[in-house]
Amino acid sequence: MKEFRDRVAVVTGGASGLGRAMALRYARAGMKIVLADVQPDALNKTRAEFEQAGIPVLAVPTDVSKGAEVDALADQAFRKFGTVHVLCNNAGVAPGGTLWDQTVKDWEWVLGVNVWGVIHGIRAFIPRMIKQDSEGHIVNTASVAGLLSPPGMGSYCVSKHSVVTLSECLHQDLVVARSKLKVSVLCPAYVPTGIADSERNRPALLREDRKKSAADLEHEERLRHAVQSGRISAEQVADIVFQAIEGEKFYILPHQKIKPAIETRMQDILLERSPTDTFTRR
Repeated sequence: MKEFRDRVAVVTGGASGLGRAMALRYARAGMKIVLADVQPDALNKTRAEFEQAGIPVLAVPTDVSKGAEVDALADQAFRKFGTVHVLCNNAGVAPGGTLWDQTVKDWEWVLGVNVWGVIHGIRAFIPRMIKQDSEGHIVNTASVAGLLSPPGMGSYCVSKHSVVTLSECLHQDLVVARSKLKVSVLCPAYVPTGIADSERNRPALLREDRKKSAADLEHEERLRHAVQSGRISAEQVADIVFQAIEGEKFYILPHQKIKPAIETRMQDILLERSPTDTFTRR
């Protein structure tokens, strides 16, 4: 994409963290913004801040794990602004713990938000965006956890690996269809946001009453510390994403120092050796 003024961007998980930063970056380029988030209070606060800044904005409470709510989001976005040019499937949660301790509810929660949220976004928006026959871009937020397989992050890695390959297949499908739409998959490492506290948004029906193990608590503390110690801000990542949209860049890796770990994993596969724990080695 080269033209942004008066175009429309939809951002899920847009009330805080990386989603909010991306929405603000698009607004700086003159775009109209559709914010979707599962947190009503944060969504209303962000909407008010955008309106006060003179940004054309629509805020829609949305649980992206529910197809009907994403359909409603798309309906409202197109009804309000007529078109959508940038779709950011960004909403995500970050559970942790060993795989054998993950319950059915744990899996339903993480896959519902991180994988089905992207699937619903693609299903609800892309057919309409294709029919527009104009330039547009889809950004799916994965993670370096979609390119690596560290211990203690199994369910999260499963979800983010899914987003990476889903994005790759989407790119291929759009090329075959000769669509003007382009795709990027965003794979950041640790960014100081509230994702380490994503349990606060877990639906009541999917909450677990089991007592957390010492390993669970240790993982949560490590994750919280790592996230808050991230050296690249959400605003910096948003700038990188914007540049990727301008340059039609598919893979977005804001943390360049993670590339040797990714290369090691690729070599593990090609050499048919057991997976290397690149996190511990670092």
